[in-house]
Amino acid sequence: MAIERASVQVARKPWGVADLRPWSDIDGSGDVGELWFRRVDKNAATTALLLKLLFTSEPLSIQVHPDDAFASSIGLPNGKTEAWYILSATPGARGAVGLKRCLTPQELRASIRDGSIAGLTQWRPAVQGDIIFIPAGTIHAIGAGIVLAEIQQDCDTTFRLFDYGRHRELHEDNAVAASHAGPAQIQATPRRLTAARTVLITSPHFVLERIDLPTNSNWELNANQETWILVIEGRARIGSTNAVVGDSIFVEDDLAGIEVGPYGMSGLIAYPGPDPIVSLLQDCGARTPRSADPSAVQLP
Repeated sequence: MAIERASVQVARKPWGVADLRPWSDIDGSGDVGELWFRRVDKNAATTALLLKLLFTSEPLSIQVHPDDAFASSIGLPNGKTEAWYILSATPGARGAVGLKRCLTPQELRASIRDGSIAGLTQWRPAVQGDIIFIPAGTIHAIGAGIVLAEIQQDCDTTFRLFDYGRHRELHEDNAVAASHAGPAQIQATPRRLTAARTVLITSPHFVLERIDLPTNSNWELNANQETWILVIEGRARIGSTNAVVGDSIFVEDDLAGIEVGPYGMSGLIAYPGPDPIVSLLQDCGARTPRSADPSAVQLP
């Protein structure tokens, strides 16, 4: 049983940023590219999912991740399917998902060697609120000027195809073997599950939802399996933790009360797939504001 504020692990990247506000007050002077949310107890069982925040000042490499089968063939426990939720994007920001056309393995290999893969990726505008699904094997890239939340299988294996002159290693053989070298698959549109819950992504590996909880409301989260919550607007008390924008809460095999403050709360919730859990979140009614009831809990 667990209800805990996730610990934050900093990953510095050549494409990172110095200012992480409002998502974190961590010093980004060393170019922070990623914040990884982890269990506080380092001896806890390994989680199936990893939640991150990414901050980009330059484009990331054009890359691909292995699926479970290819990961197993090279000695890894699992592959990496992921999804992005765009938290903010500067004008003109964009991301790449899939290729403009199908390539043979020989054509893909040649495009990595001569750099022409950069012109074959399918770029699209990135706008706040976009949700983008990246199945393992999909060639993709994240452009500059973006802050996004990423939920993924817990795997850190990336094969680079192109790196914008940063002189890091490319992984030609593994990238060719792991890639589905063609256009991205059509993505299902988000659907409303309840007034408070919108299902953004369903996959065999995880379900990603957005929740929008109104002012001074009271909820119960029934997490029978690992469940990650990221606050993206407002604030709430989740279990005994006051959670604000940028905070992540981990819940597993437990019931967590959610007391929403006077500004409401929106967040992302992720848990293992393949299907949404209808009973995950229950409305317990309105919470009495402190101004009317001095005994009520007051959120910061």
